[in-house]
Amino acid sequence: MKDPLLNPAIPSPCFVCEEQKLESNLQLMQRVQGQTGVDIILALKGFSMWSTFDLVGQYLKGCTASSVWEAKLAKYEMGKEVHAYSPAYKSSDIDELLPLVEHISFNSLTQWQQYKEQVLAAGISAGIRINPEHREATTELYDPSAPGSRLGVLRSTLENADLSGIDGFHVHNLCECDSYATERTLNAVEQRFGQWLPQLKWLNLGGGHLMTREGYDVEHLIQTLNAFKARYPNLHVIMEPGSAVAWQTGTLVSEVVDIVENDGQIAILDISATGHMPDVLEMPYRPEVRGADEAGVKAHSYKLGGNSCLAGDVIDTYSFDDPLEVGDRIIFEDMIHYTMVKTTFFNGVEHPSIGILRKNGEFELIRKFEYEDFRDRLS
Repeated sequence: MKDPLLNPAIPSPCFVCEEQKLESNLQLMQRVQGQTGVDIILALKGFSMWSTFDLVGQYLKGCTASSVWEAKLAKYEMGKEVHAYSPAYKSSDIDELLPLVEHISFNSLTQWQQYKEQVLAAGISAGIRINPEHREATTELYDPSAPGSRLGVLRSTLENADLSGIDGFHVHNLCECDSYATERTLNAVEQRFGQWLPQLKWLNLGGGHLMTREGYDVEHLIQTLNAFKARYPNLHVIMEPGSAVAWQTGTLVSEVVDIVENDGQIAILDISATGHMPDVLEMPYRPEVRGADEAGVKAHSYKLGGNSCLAGDVIDTYSFDDPLEVGDRIIFEDMIHYTMVKTTFFNGVEHPSIGILRKNGEFELIRKFEYEDFRDRLS
């Protein structure tokens, strides 16, 4: 069967979300919600492709926003519950957020006290982000519980604090973790913050629950959540995954523009690692390329490079069965979560279009970026 991503109707470069795969992820989340009573909401920081929100909104309870603009996107494009958390709010942020959200979490007691009267007067359910001082993330850059973290209130800070008006705790320390990390985190929360849990209405477990990854023990997650809720029947539990919603739901389609030689073959593509998949350089990580393998495994190896002036704009070296030629398509797997949201117009490299491969196999081009988008990015 011909690869549907070789359809000439798909431009290059282009992010392509596969509708069927997205709905399968959402159906799994719906099962977790149904068997535990938790609410799962979409973390826009990981996936904010709003052309899919009609579908996402059929399964999830709403969105969580990290900024005013994300909250507006959630309110105006999905129209369901909106939760907000930010490391710090300006007074102008609060003025804009309160008409948009149902829940708002604060990163410090000082910020809560600053805006307490305004939030309570608006009838918004308020929470405090806590730091469980329990580490599960394997990448330092993504670890909110690392020593010296600016994210979340420590237990020692809450001692003797006035929490009147606070309905819930927000905790986030996971990054693409399994259900056993969730269980350990809940144990850490109980150990450090258990004295406050009986007086709260809700607990937001944040993101990082990669329940849609192959091999994830969904049954263990369900058991863990139900056991916790049995211990704290007063608590409504919320989860806000970003990666899990769009995990393995789409690709970045690119094209070979030139092939040069310098200590091996280098294929220059019409995309940029720094501009279109920055985690490749920041994390770093090696994305999977369809039909390719590690360097030297297959007959023909190529370093894949981006089309910007950054010398280090290089993805990695891959091997292919056949020699690459100008015009060949290179398809990067799993590029929909935490990639699309980080793209830039650096160097004016053509920004990837956005499209959806519908369940019936038809491709729909949602957005093609033009010069004016690059021009209007700055002024």
